[in-house]
Amino acid sequence: MSQLREAALASKAWPFEEARKLVKRFAKAPPEKGHVLFETGYGPSGLPHIGTFGEVARTTMVRRAFETISDIPTRMICFSDDLDGMRKIPGNVPNSEGLREHLQRPLTSVPDPFGTHDSFGDHNNAMLRRFLDTFGFDYEFISATEFYRSGKFDEVLLRAVERYDDVMAVMLKSLREERRQTYSIFLPIHPETGRVLYVPMKEVNAKDGSITFDDEDGREWTLPVTGGNVKLQWKPDFGARWAALGVDFEMYGKDHSTNTPIYDKICRILGAPAPEHFTYELFLDENGQKISKTSGNGVSIDQWLTYASAESLSYFMYLKPKTAKRMYFDVIPKAVDEYHQQLRAYAGQDLKARLNNPVWHIHGGDVPFSNMVVPFAMLLNLASVSGAGDKAQLWGFIRRYAPDATPESHPDLDDAAGFAVRYYHDFVKPTRACRAPTDTEREALEALRAALVDYDGTVDDEALQSVVYSIGRERFDPMRGWFTALYEVLLGASQGPRFGGFIALYGVEETVGLIDRALAGELV
Repeated sequence: MSQLREAALASKAWPFEEARKLVKRFAKAPPEKGHVLFETGYGPSGLPHIGTFGEVARTTMVRRAFETISDIPTRMICFSDDLDGMRKIPGNVPNSEGLREHLQRPLTSVPDPFGTHDSFGDHNNAMLRRFLDTFGFDYEFISATEFYRSGKFDEVLLRAVERYDDVMAVMLKSLREERRQTYSIFLPIHPETGRVLYVPMKEVNAKDGSITFDDEDGREWTLPVTGGNVKLQWKPDFGARWAALGVDFEMYGKDHSTNTPIYDKICRILGAPAPEHFTYELFLDENGQKISKTSGNGVSIDQWLTYASAESLSYFMYLKPKTAKRMYFDVIPKAVDEYHQQLRAYAGQDLKARLNNPVWHIHGGDVPFSNMVVPFAMLLNLASVSGAGDKAQLWGFIRRYAPDATPESHPDLDDAAGFAVRYYHDFVKPTRACRAPTDTEREALEALRAALVDYDGTVDDEALQSVVYSIGRERFDPMRGWFTALYEVLLGASQGPRFGGFIALYGVEETVGLIDRALAGELV
């Protein structure tokens, strides 16, 4: 056994813990289909949101971990439930009222409000695939519409007819009494209107694989369950899809957790073992509400990539998947800097520590070096005090601080400088508010100004931090009050960087000028 595999088998990183469950699953014999199948599901009722990306990113991390500790080949499928009826009109699309007449039609039968694809479902599927391709995910895409209509689902659908009573018994236990009276696992697609119908079954015929029902106008219809004439209700569809594809691993949000026993039982009734599954906590917006595709709250994938790198988003997704996290713009700077901290730490770590480092799972073991000689938070503060209009202005300060750095030699730093300017103008500048110093703070700022005017040492983070610290130590207890004053009076923020590092980057003379403006009341 290789040293890497041995260390991975003992790693406490959550992807390895999940991967070991799959190793145990096939301890006696490898899968008959010849590979382990990972699946992620997507409901294209609205534009793909960042939680969808997170699900694929995290599943990829488990897949990579499994491939490290097992020789069994793997596949990953992204399945879009685009045959689902459009139950409500999304609020974040153009010409939304024009969709009203298409309510309850499959998403792949609803016209695309953006006018770029054959249907709304096709548009959202294309958006999803573009996002996933941007991040280089290795996956196979399956459309539920194609899966049902092509006959690939027919065998399991016919089995569902044969075992209808058994599947219904599982479902009825989970439903309220009034819902039980009309519930069926099958949803017919009306031959004339094309709408997905929620109607009771008059007959389910196992001999010819058909269902009989009355439509909303009282007309009786008999349809085969094969060929895309019906779809399954979403809970039965979950378990049936596992059975049809032979899924071995799927993760989903906490809102599905109470349904897991239902999915598992239906999968087994339809002839396949239930997969391993992993339940993650939900992402919340700035108000603590669940992120929703149809409402478009929270942060989208495109929005994150406007202000930070793809890798920083993957880092955020890795962290504590079983803990609910706010997913708003203010989490981005911290994620960027922590990601680069982990990159820098990786180079000096032993194998055990590396396998527990998020960046191993983000990069599949091929971990790059970090060239971020200036933290993102510092770039934000620099953009703020300098009022930078583009990243070239920040590079004027960066080159003085790190003479060997160039946009070509430090591309991640160059990207971060551009992100920082954009983030500053969109989020910091509109709300930035410096306050006037108190008498004690004014006296301390005057002392710091004098110390900087007289400073003749090296322009070094630690040396300048010592100057800042000596001024505060004589006047503030606890010292936190001094640093809070610097941030609020000079930077217009409640928190900030190590101030010695900020002075080294911004410049000693420039910092003296900043203090002068603050003392003159020009920043308020």
